This record gives sequence, C-alpha cells and structure tokens, in this order.
Amino acid sequence: MQLRKKMIVAGAAAVLSLTAVAQTKNVLTVKVDKPIAAIQPTMWGVFFEDINLGADGGIYAELVKNRSFEFFKPLMGWKVEQQPFKEGALTVLNREGKNLANPRFLRVSVNDAVSGSVSITNEGFRGMGIKKGLRYDFSFMYRQAAAGITIHAALINAKNEVIGSTLLKPSEAGTSWKKTAVSFNATATEEKAHFKIWFEGTGVMDMDMISLFPEDTWKKRPGGMRADMIQLLADMKPGFLRFPGGCIVEGYDLSQRYQWKKTVGPIEDRELIINRWNFEFAHKPTPDYFQTFGLGFFEYFQLAEDMGAEALPILNCGMACQFNSAELVPLDQLDPYVQDALDLIEFANGNANTVWGKVRADMGHPAPFNLKMMGVGNENWGPQYIERLKIFQKAIKAKYPDFKLVTSSGTDPNGERFDLLNTELRKMNADIIDEHYYRRPEWFFSNARRYDNYPRNESKIFAGEYAAQSDKVVSVDNKNSWLTALSEAAFMTGLERNAGVVSMASYAPLFAHIDGWQWTPDLIWVNNLQSYGTPDYHVQKLFSVNKGTKVVPIMLNNDVVAGQDSLYASSCIDAVANELIIKIVNASGKEQTMVLSLEGVKKLAKDAKLTLLQSTNLDAVNSFSNPGNISPRESVLPWKGKKTEYKAAPYSFSILRIKIF
Repeated sequence: MQLRKKMIVAGAAAVLSLTAVAQTKNVLTVKVDKPIAAIQPTMWGVFFEDINLGADGGIYAELVKNRSFEFFKPLMGWKVEQQPFKEGALTVLNREGKNLANPRFLRVSVNDAVSGSVSITNEGFRGMGIKKGLRYDFSFMYRQAAAGITIHAALINAKNEVIGSTLLKPSEAGTSWKKTAVSFNATATEEKAHFKIWFEGTGVMDMDMISLFPEDTWKKRPGGMRADMIQLLADMKPGFLRFPGGCIVEGYDLSQRYQWKKTVGPIEDRELIINRWNFEFAHKPTPDYFQTFGLGFFEYFQLAEDMGAEALPILNCGMACQFNSAELVPLDQLDPYVQDALDLIEFANGNANTVWGKVRADMGHPAPFNLKMMGVGNENWGPQYIERLKIFQKAIKAKYPDFKLVTSSGTDPNGERFDLLNTELRKMNADIIDEHYYRRPEWFFSNARRYDNYPRNESKIFAGEYAAQSDKVVSVDNKNSWLTALSEAAFMTGLERNAGVVSMASYAPLFAHIDGWQWTPDLIWVNNLQSYGTPDYHVQKLFSVNKGTKVVPIMLNNDVVAGQDSLYASSCIDAVANELIIKIVNASGKEQTMVLSLEGVKKLAKDAKLTLLQSTNLDAVNSFSNPGNISPRESVLPWKGKKTEYKAAPYSFSILRIKIF
C-alpha cells in the first residue's frame, strides 16, 4: 500500500522527478529584498455551507430539532407518549392568516393529567451532547386562556436515566403569545441524550419555539453558536468568511433558494425551508435536514466580525441548481433578485435611518458591518449566467462603484464551460473570478504552477472551493488523509507564490457531523461533544497564521520550486513582525537535504522557528480517538548565516520563520 502511495505522489505531477538523486544538495535561493506581490489580508479564509449538519445540529447550538413543528412532518424529531391514550391531547395546529413564517404550533389539552402521563420527547440532532455541570437554558413561547398546566422537563441519557431536570408553571393568560424560560444544570455527560417534556394539571396551552441551549456558546451569547467548532475557525485567523454556502444558495429549484431577508429579524419570524442536502444523494438521504435560520445573515456577519474576517455573502442570481431543475428567472423578472443584493449592502452598511440599516440596528448592531464584497451566483455557468450577471453588475456598480463582485467560473477548472466563462468574465472586467477544484491529489501536485502565467493586471482569482479527493468526487470512501493534505499544501505554495493574481482561497466543505454527513472529505469533523481538525485543517491553518504581507522569490536553478525533486516552496515577508517565512513541501518518501541561501538581507537571527507537519504514512488520518495523530510540531532551528542547511523530512510540510534585520 505504501509503495503504491509513493508511486502516486511521484507520478502525480509531471515535474516530480524519479531520476537518480543528485549528489549535490539543492540550493533554494530566497531573494529577500525583491518583493513581487502584496499578499491580501483576505488571502486565506473559510467557506461555510450548511451541509453535513453544518448549521442546525452543527455550529448553531440549538439542541431541539424541529422546535417550531414546521418540518414536512410536523412531529418529526418528536416522540409522543400518553398513558392512558386520549384522542386530541396533543395536536399540531396551523395559525389563522396567510403567509405566516411560522404558522404551526403544538396544542396541549389535558384534564387532571398526572406527572408523566402525557409527554413529548425530542431526539435532537442525532442525539444531544450534554456536559456535566453545564447550565442549559430551556425556553418556549406559549398562550393560554388560564393557568393550569405545570411543565416538567428533563434530559434523559442513553440508559433512560434523568441527568438534569426542571419545572415551571406559565402564569400569564390571554390571546397573545408570551415567552417563558428556565435554566437547570446537567448532572452527567452524555453524547446521545434526549429531552423529555411532560404535562401535569388541567388546561389548554399552545406551545411553539421549544428550545434548549447550552450556556457555553461562542462568546456566551444566548441562542448562539457552538463554541468548540467556532474556536477551530477563529484559531485559523481567517481573512474572510464566505457564507451561507454553495449549492444551498441556488436551491433544487428557485422556491428552495436561500433568501437572506427571511433569515433576519426575530427568530420566531424566520421562515424555515428544506435543506437541499435533505434529498440530494441517494447514498445519504437525510429526511430531517431543514434550515431553521436561527443562524441567519446577521449571525454570519457577526461571526465574521468576531473573527476579524471580511464577510463574503453569496446571493442567488436568478438561477436554480443547473444539475437539478436548471430553473431560470426570466430577465424581465430579475429586478427583485437585484434589489435583494442592493438591500443586503444597505443592511450591512446603511445607517439606522435606512430601511435595512434599521433592521440591523434593531437586532443589536447599530454600527455598520462595512461589507466590501459579495458573490453573485454559485457555480453557475453558460451564457444565461453571464446575461444575468451583467444586470447585477450594472445595478450594483452604479450605486456602489467600489464594491467588489465575486463571479462564478462554473464547477470545473477547465473545459468548455470554464473557457466560456473565463473569457466572458474578463471581457466584463470582473473583479474576482471564483474557481473550484475537487480533484485527486495528482491534480493538486501537478497544478502548483497553474497561476504562474495568469495576467497580473486583470481579474483576480478566488480559489473558492477545493479539496483533494482520495478516491473520487462524491465518493463515500474519500478520506482526509495525509496524502490529500500534502497535495493541497503543495498546491497552496503555488497560490501564495501567485498572490498577485490569487487574492482569496478556501477549502470546502468546512464541517461534517460523523452521524449526519452527506459529503466527504471535510475540513473539520464533529460529533455531539467533540470536534477535531483533519490534516487538511492543519495545512490550511498553518498557511493562514503564517500569511505574511509580501511574496518574495524562492528559486531552484533559476526556476520556481514547483515539483523539482518532489519539492514545492513559497516564501514571504511578514513586514509587521520583520520575519522571513519559508514554506517547503517535500512530497517524496526520502529526507531531502538542501541549502537555503538568502540574498538581500543584512542580518539574521541566530535561530529560526520551525513548524513541521509530517507523517511517513500517506494513508494516516486524524480521528476522535486520536485527533492529534497528524498535527504541527514546533521546534527551534539553529540558523547559520545567509546560507544554512535544512533537512526536509519525508512527506513533510515545513514552515520556517526567521527574524531579519
């Protein structure tokens, strides 16, 4: 197996030489005083999509599934129990009126109910992850003609034991909806808990938005995000956050497209829709996958701000998924879609006196988010995309001439679709062209030079979605192995070297729940209690936290280092820290000794910081039982003047940082 993998790496790029190893050491020359391009603050970022239980059941920390009874099956996720059974004790009703965002609610009708005789139990998102000693906040909306029902609630573990409980008796009466809440602590840790609610007493009560949140959300925000997952993103120091996704922006058809205006304002007024990953893959049906939009555009903007990242929202361009329905909005009916884009800029940047700026301010953020860019369409292609994009471009640039638009180059990095879009977008002077590549590791090794000959003064490139596939695209056998991560590191040296062309890059998809994924590989894997970064995550993080401000040349035999003797390299200056950063990938199975020769520098520190990501097993992965199997190791490397020897370990990604004076 290892021999086969070695052959894959060796044959992956045409430039991976299997000739006899030279007896003389390779000399990698770094021209420290010859910067060739600025590295944008947005260079390395993250792309979030609600796939693999990424939002509900993922970063959105709500533990109750189908809390407002709006799934196609109103009681999906809930188990109803009555002893003895009484018809009509628990029913789901639909509110009076039309076009309400949240029309359904649960009606509880009991008469002298004793504790436990009538109950509902929520299964959560593949269970609920509960932590011993942590506070949990239980809330719901209700209305009743008169007080008379006591609500009991308890967390139940896999052994059907109570691991935390509370009770409350809502006292307010009338025809309007009220909210009530109570908190309690868990007495044990459980990965697969359920939440049981039972009713005692006599009366009729309507209930909606039944919710349970842990206290330890990101920044302790009530109703917020799962902290351990967000911390993994924040640790990457991303330059941007792309959201709300790729394919979910389009929808299977236009009725299922993402509409940002329905995701802001009060939580109970946000309209749920099906998630298109609910039914996309026959091999991974997920009939309980919906978007509740507790995580909406306001929360995305807030998250980007929290992490110091630029927000990059993606909007529908009047086209549904072309792999599915390929439904189009006629050009003469596109105005509402364009207006949505203009209104989003106002929502993000307008003052509180504007219509949409006031919505943002009323949600608790009076200051603008300073949005600078947005994407129009996701992976759309063909002349039908170009003609719609031109309408968006004209309208947005007329009102906001400096605003940047990210445009689609389709689903693939080559072929007729790509060629058409690349040509037309450049004719339009597109600001940023979004290129996607889901390919095997061989492709990434062999494309480290992809952008070497792209024009420097035209449209910039966003490497918006990429991931090396250990098997093939959409295969359930894809793994986040060291081979996939190593190939991405080699490719990323080419992205960094070409920072004059490439202004942004992000891996995709970002998250996957071990019990609820539809697509693999993914950057970060989670269960209900744990999360870990894959080898690919560590590659992404190391590039991001070692970004630098200016690219400087690193050469081997007067050529860029992009596969010769299985070596890949890039180098940059961090002008803030006054450090030289050298990134080296050794894609061969042998240790490689080289000389690092620095030109144009007067004085260097005596030691360099070395960060090493390495394994001799190309099939190695991280896991819940061994999350740090492949993870960075730091050490100090003695540095001897302007020429120093470095030994790159087999199958390794090295980062060297040295102070320059």
